[in-house]
Amino acid sequence: MTLEEKVSLCSGLDHWNTKPVERLNIPSIRVADGPNGVRRASGSSYNSVALPATCFPTASALGASWDTALVRITAEAIAEECRAFNIQILLGPGVNMKRSPMGGRNFEYFSEDPVLSGKLAAAYIKGIQSRGVGTSLKHFAVNNQEFERYSYNAVVDERTMHELYLTPFEIAVKEAQPWTMMCAYNKINGELASENSILLHDILKKQWGFKGIVISDWGAVDNRIKGIEAGLHLEMPGNDGVNDRILMEAVRNGSLPESRLDEIVTELVAITDIAKDAFRINTLPDQQKQHDLVRKISGECIVLLKNKDNILPLPAAKIRQLAVIGAFAMNPRFEGSGSSKVTPAIVDTPFKEIKKLSLKNSTVSYAAGYTPEATTSDTLIEEAKANARKANVAIIFAGLPDVYEAEGVDRKNIKMPEAHIRLIEEVTKVQPNTVVVLMNGAAIEMPWANKVKAIVEAWLGGQAGGGAIADVLYGKINPSGKLSETFWNRTEDTPVYPGFPVKDKTALYGEGIFVGYRYCDSKKITPLFPFGYGLSYTTFAYSGIKTNKTSAQDTTEIIIECKVRNTGKIAGMEIVQLYVRNENEEMIRPEKELKHFAKVLLQPGEEKTVHFKLNFRDFAYYDPQVHAWQTSNGKYIILAGGSSQNLPLKTQINISPANMLYPKLTRYSMLKEFAKNPANKALYNELMNVALSTRTELTATGNETEQERKGRLVRFTITFNNMPVYKLIARTKGKFTEDMLAEIIKRAE
Repeated sequence: MTLEEKVSLCSGLDHWNTKPVERLNIPSIRVADGPNGVRRASGSSYNSVALPATCFPTASALGASWDTALVRITAEAIAEECRAFNIQILLGPGVNMKRSPMGGRNFEYFSEDPVLSGKLAAAYIKGIQSRGVGTSLKHFAVNNQEFERYSYNAVVDERTMHELYLTPFEIAVKEAQPWTMMCAYNKINGELASENSILLHDILKKQWGFKGIVISDWGAVDNRIKGIEAGLHLEMPGNDGVNDRILMEAVRNGSLPESRLDEIVTELVAITDIAKDAFRINTLPDQQKQHDLVRKISGECIVLLKNKDNILPLPAAKIRQLAVIGAFAMNPRFEGSGSSKVTPAIVDTPFKEIKKLSLKNSTVSYAAGYTPEATTSDTLIEEAKANARKANVAIIFAGLPDVYEAEGVDRKNIKMPEAHIRLIEEVTKVQPNTVVVLMNGAAIEMPWANKVKAIVEAWLGGQAGGGAIADVLYGKINPSGKLSETFWNRTEDTPVYPGFPVKDKTALYGEGIFVGYRYCDSKKITPLFPFGYGLSYTTFAYSGIKTNKTSAQDTTEIIIECKVRNTGKIAGMEIVQLYVRNENEEMIRPEKELKHFAKVLLQPGEEKTVHFKLNFRDFAYYDPQVHAWQTSNGKYIILAGGSSQNLPLKTQINISPANMLYPKLTRYSMLKEFAKNPANKALYNELMNVALSTRTELTATGNETEQERKGRLVRFTITFNNMPVYKLIARTKGKFTEDMLAEIIKRAE
């Protein structure tokens, strides 16, 4: 392969295609935006008209399903359309964490929890790639705001980065091996993601064993040479030859070793070969079957947040007049805005779908209540109230318009439009039986929540979301979704308030690992609706938690089992959630962390036993002192139940580390650090004796009791334990020398 050919493969042909090398039978690969369907461009430019394709629920909706099998089915269906449209790689899924509910692109991401995000992403990748189509896991990494997204620097400590922001990527890579990884726009600790060798090479390739290639987000490349050195294979879109010429010159003048370019190109061609061999074009799937599938999927994502007096499901036989209110009922919001926006050929209208399921002798009225621009007027409000007065039940459709959450823009707060809030509050004055159906991609405030009988979170449910809503309202589907993100009472309660989004290009992740429900637990905040919460038209009871071991090393697989019973009168699905709490007070840890989950279908009266396998990582934290995952010795509490704040089952396990790592000891290490490693206990005692020898007042004098002397000894011991050992040299006035300290450090393990 010539130098020109090698370099040509490192950038795109245009916005959607890679460059071929026809002489060597290396084909061009076509990509398309996702992940909630195929955003199929009609041409080669970014602004090409998007041709029709099936629009599936967004990731925030799929996240609420907590169902890896359902996510895989969704991905398989999308992949079939990729094959029909000659798309070899779909740009998705996204697994960036929902650090703040105000993130403008939160609808594209699964959850605020790294384990849930990673597991769902892995299922999505497996589904797409099982059909011979590649994926692009994005946006790597710590990409959590849209404002100034090309410029801001995410300043995050090593532990937080690994435990929260890298974990979903790690899970997806290790379990599913996406063909490509898309790097983010932003900087991480001062280094652009596209040039970050720690992320792209050290962590992604060496630690996780990633076998694919890294592609840039569109326009994310700055220094192409540094990108090649760091591990960025493919620049997208094409650069009209500008960076190609820079790379060729760098190789020719020796500033970029051709051997490094060869490594990059070899890996790139390997993925191209996989795509060529795996891809098989097919006919377009039946569109009505795809639409019906979207309806089923969307129905499993809907979360029932409130159901006072069991107003839902609607008793069709008893309802003579139903008032459907809200412009979203006629013009639904079913997907996000930006690069993921799909153009569907069919869209369900909630109002029409509700009418289809209502009895023929009943009346279903409609009032807009607000405009598409989220404004209202006295006339619109009065029309809605008049319809509501005459009805047995009023159903209000509300939420967030497109302009409130979109790629490139973050929300200023978590409030709904004032017009939507006013409509709900005015209608509830005349109609006590009011149900609110929400269409939004992320958490919102609900100051009106106590005024309505029921709240249905429908998310952005795809093109058939309107039909799925009708199915839930009338009981054709028993809602089984649960929140994959915390719903807050107010903006001021959120973890990053008031520092989101940052306006000075520096995002300080000062909240550390305490995001979402972890933050609620640590600050003792009662949210509006907690992580993992969701109601059903039936009820469930938990019992019988057991563990196969009460004590074990951290390398031992531990089996946890618990029972869940459907105590209601209809079939339903329950999401069993398992959390782990570390009782070791030496480490700052969240009160609890989600580690496993399972969605279980239960018939009335049926009971099932759910099994979970716990391993090393379920007990581990990331230790920045040794740059590795570790467990701490001691007691761990296992909690299980139906939400992060409803965990009736509890057991405990004592875990001991099989291979504890210790940081390298230096003259700047504190005395107590010598005591952590049992092999250094003698050295610790030696150093402590030196330290205590400097305090002559430790000998009891005068009227001082022995107890008082011992108390002073304890205080001095605490002081010395927290002191760097080099300070002993000055404290002993040279009796303890640099050479003596160097010898002790040399002997330390």
